[in-house]
Amino acid sequence: MDTEQQAATRRPWTVPMLAEAKHKGRKLTMLTAYDASFGRAMDRAGLDLILIGDSLGMVMQGHDSTLPVTVDQIEYHTACVAKAAFNSLIVADLPFQADADPDRALQASTRFLQAGAKMIKLEGAGFKCDIIRYLSEREIPICSHLGLTPQSVLRFGGYKVQGRDEAAAAALMQQAKDVEQAGADMLVLECVPSALAAEITRTLKIPTIGIGAGPDCDGQVLVLHDMLGMDSGHRRPRFVKDFLAVGGSIEGAIAAYIEAVQSGDFPAPEHGYA
Repeated sequence: MDTEQQAATRRPWTVPMLAEAKHKGRKLTMLTAYDASFGRAMDRAGLDLILIGDSLGMVMQGHDSTLPVTVDQIEYHTACVAKAAFNSLIVADLPFQADADPDRALQASTRFLQAGAKMIKLEGAGFKCDIIRYLSEREIPICSHLGLTPQSVLRFGGYKVQGRDEAAAAALMQQAKDVEQAGADMLVLECVPSALAAEITRTLKIPTIGIGAGPDCDGQVLVLHDMLGMDSGHRRPRFVKDFLAVGGSIEGAIAAYIEAVQSGDFPAPEHGYA
């Protein structure tokens, strides 16, 4: 059976299946995509989740941060991916300030779901827990994002590992509990010490997806261009691995990434932080 036939017979991912995967210890695989061609390739390869990330501002538009990305742009790229990916669960990012208040978040989220997303991702805790609760109560699945949240780059003073000292680690743990309590269905942990990410993963009932957060999260995510070893014009983070060099082709790179995550070979110790 070829990959296209396999894709046609696979069961499409749903939000409840994410929690089932965590319970069974089955690692989740996630990559960013921004167009139909890559969405199709990922879907055929059996990728679990596709993120239409505001990372597009840096890897596709050439900005030095994600802040310029708009709701219109995320909606457009979500629709492109959704036309070709039918089994992978599509997650769409709420861009900077689209979740500044409940009404704005609801409007943007509704547009993304109508464009083909099945889950909405937003950064932060604090007042964002009210946004998470508001959206969840209105039947919108939520992926939270904690640790290094790129939309906070100006306040952080750069892209820095979060949660390294005892107070920061305790605060991050509390934030993770808060977003789960508010109704988040999944949590991305970015640039968090591996031991802390493992503790958060053990504590929460919802699945965690790591990026620079060690091997013990319930799944992993990478930006597409990083996974392919492309030069995005920005400093290459230590948690990145060039899977194109492993797989030999785009399809092979996606397959190699999926296999490495599910086997536990990626991320290796050198891809994490102490």
